[in-house]
Amino acid sequence: MGRYILSRLAGLVGVLLAVSLITFFLMHAVPGGPFDMMGAAAGQMIPKEIIDQLNVKYGLDKPIWQQYLIFLGNAVRLDFGYSFRVSGRTVVQLLQEQWPYSIQLGLLTLAFSLVVGGGLGVLAAIRRGTWLDHFGTGVSIFCLVMPSFVLAVILQFIFSVRLGWLPTGGWDRPEQFIMPVLANSLGPVLVLQRYTKSSMLDVIGANYVRTARSKGMSEQRVMLVHVFKNALTPIVTVGGPMVASLVAGSFFVESIFRIPGVGFYFYSAIQTRDYPMIMATTMAWTALISVVYLLTDLAYAFIDPRVTYVREK
Repeated sequence: MGRYILSRLAGLVGVLLAVSLITFFLMHAVPGGPFDMMGAAAGQMIPKEIIDQLNVKYGLDKPIWQQYLIFLGNAVRLDFGYSFRVSGRTVVQLLQEQWPYSIQLGLLTLAFSLVVGGGLGVLAAIRRGTWLDHFGTGVSIFCLVMPSFVLAVILQFIFSVRLGWLPTGGWDRPEQFIMPVLANSLGPVLVLQRYTKSSMLDVIGANYVRTARSKGMSEQRVMLVHVFKNALTPIVTVGGPMVASLVAGSFFVESIFRIPGVGFYFYSAIQTRDYPMIMATTMAWTALISVVYLLTDLAYAFIDPRVTYVREK
């Protein structure tokens, strides 16, 4: 197990290097520098002399390969420099302030999706062919065809503009959580409902479940002991990466509802060519998703004793 973890962590270093290299050079290949974009956003042109001074100050006058090596040396120390867009603030400080909002939105979305998506999947498998099964299928189809940003606008129009029940945005009070969580839950509800139903049906039809029933075991005990536990593995397969993607922030939902999370600021950083913010956010997301994938693989061994990561001799 220890050797497996070390090999995966070594692979994580390779992934981070590859992602940083691709992102860095693609970012610089896009026409328009960061200070040109800032001037355009402010509605005025920044003099070329000032842009040249800013490029020297932030090291953008050096060759790209040299800039990349400097970035790697600083990134090892978790030093991503100062944001171009927010004067006087380091990127790490901004991420420390923004990420809690994205984590809150992600965890609330996950809890809601587990209850709705997982619950509908379980009911659809247990009551297959009934109205509960059809209702769960209808919900999953709705989540499939409805984009999250479209649902966000519809929710704002109905509950904020027409009814006046909920605020249009923000993230300070509990009533501001409702619409962002609903809009952000479309994908997770769809995935959890379909995977839970499919996994449950596969386990319910297994030979050992029929054997348990033939021995007179109660239906409740069959479900709890044999079905639910063995149906968890496929759900964990999609649940782990889903958690990482949720806490990483949502571009559309955070922007529409004005939630000051990582997704909202990353979208703004792309528009203004805030290179340090783009690189730091990309690296943080890559590391987060890779670690969650590793934890997901390790969780298999605890859920299913047949799974092992020890190499047989």
